[in-house]
Amino acid sequence: MKGIILAGGLGTRLYPLTKSISKQLLPIYDKPMIYYSLSVLMLAGIREVLIITTSRDIQIFQDLLGDGSHLGMSFDYKVQEEPNGLAQAFIIGEDFIGSSSVALILGDNLFYGSDFGNKVYNSAKLTTGCKIFGCFVNDPKNYGVVEVDDSNNVTSIEEKPEEPKSSLAVPGLYFFDNKVVKIAKQVQPSKRGELEITSIIEAYMNSRDLKIEVLGRGLTWLDTGTHESLLEASNFVETVQKRQGLFIACLEEIAYRRGYINERDLYHIAQPICSTAYGQYLLDIVRKGGRL
Repeated sequence: MKGIILAGGLGTRLYPLTKSISKQLLPIYDKPMIYYSLSVLMLAGIREVLIITTSRDIQIFQDLLGDGSHLGMSFDYKVQEEPNGLAQAFIIGEDFIGSSSVALILGDNLFYGSDFGNKVYNSAKLTTGCKIFGCFVNDPKNYGVVEVDDSNNVTSIEEKPEEPKSSLAVPGLYFFDNKVVKIAKQVQPSKRGELEITSIIEAYMNSRDLKIEVLGRGLTWLDTGTHESLLEASNFVETVQKRQGLFIACLEEIAYRRGYINERDLYHIAQPICSTAYGQYLLDIVRKGGRL
């Protein structure tokens, strides 16, 4: 399976922070926002990733992440000229996807939970159909909302409905088989003028190829698209890291623990930044033989 991070858009809700830079490059406590999305794909065992962003920001993302080889990964980059909807990611990424299945994650989502890595790792084994997650929220009108029956089958899905049928929101993480490219090309713009991801999910639902996993109380999902949620996410990461002494979304640690790089690679990454808390954290992993 390959992965796509959609890191485009104008970030208007975060103005003026986003006047000259992508919101996915803003800090969530001690790391750029995109680290949190990229870490999810890495936890899923996905090593080939396409980052879709704007023409203004693409060079900055390339400077930040490079080609991925230092992490045992492979990164490609493409431009989304206009924010025409999430479904457009599969059209832009058609050549990158090829004959593979694909995961899509939005660049402004943060997930945290003790078993979350296993959940996404198992989800990335998907070869047919579509898998989404469901999270209970207080403000479902701001999200795609699903309705499920007693057997946990999705019976309806709506994008930002005025009168939600449930409080079960779909976070910005999706797993699809290769049919998604063909389906995306058939999606018509919504009333908002966008190619909605919910239209793709609805197509899978109608063909009975849709699975949903409802995430329970043990998982935290934060959408960092507003000033308030940006601050909340930073405070959350700070609290967890200081309390546990374990970093969230540390890409180098994930690459090491997934076996993409070895101890020597990790040491060489950490050495130039050993004066920082981030560098010291990586060196501690090396010193303790991978145990923290």
